[in-house]
Amino acid sequence: MVSDPRAGAATPASAPTRPTVPGLRPANLEAPVRGQRLPRPARRAQLLEAAQAAFVESGYYAAAMDDIAERAGVSKPVLYQHFPSKLELYLALLDDRASELVESVSTALASSTDNKARVFATVSAYFDFVAKEGSAFRLLFESDLINEEAVSSRIDGALTRCGEAFADAIAADTHMSRADAMVLAMALTGMAQVAARNWAALDTSVGRAEAARLVGQLAWRGLGGFPKAQPDGALVAAPDTGEHPAPAQS
Repeated sequence: MVSDPRAGAATPASAPTRPTVPGLRPANLEAPVRGQRLPRPARRAQLLEAAQAAFVESGYYAAAMDDIAERAGVSKPVLYQHFPSKLELYLALLDDRASELVESVSTALASSTDNKARVFATVSAYFDFVAKEGSAFRLLFESDLINEEAVSSRIDGALTRCGEAFADAIAADTHMSRADAMVLAMALTGMAQVAARNWAALDTSVGRAEAARLVGQLAWRGLGGFPKAQPDGALVAAPDTGEHPAPAQS
């Protein structure tokens, strides 16, 4: 399920009650039972959920391991058993969310053999990602730890893998060189990412699906102008640069 994140991440309040991050369980409601034993994968997922809420709400530097442990309903020793430091916890969360984005883009590209549909699906994947509950996109696109090499390399790596997947599709369908295809792919995925982030920040009545359609139309009008390769090796101009029907609102 996705939600509209355009109100932005919550900011620390002066009142005693901790503000909540949209889509994540408030710390004072249905809190985990302290001492409850969970399988290791389930415990890890629980800790990452709590960490995401803390990092999105407060940023890396202001988030405290004490707070994360409290949100998860565990003791600090339990938290440190899974993640020996705050940085390792942050990197593990970043790896998970980066993998989600790469998988979403790859799935979008594989969803159709029609190039226009693939472009629209890929753009939509970025809008879907920023609309996910918990504002996980802020960890990838708005990290306050970007100057840390271990963080920047992970973020750059995820964005590059998305671009590479798109470049493979472009090169296969146009006989364009891989280097040229990569330039186009990074431009298109970069546009989708920035457009989705700005849509999330804007106070606009334009819904997610319509915003994705508009950006997808812009992307296709550019990419659709490149000749498409045929099975016999010939190149023909892509004929369809017209309007694309708006996808159903979710």
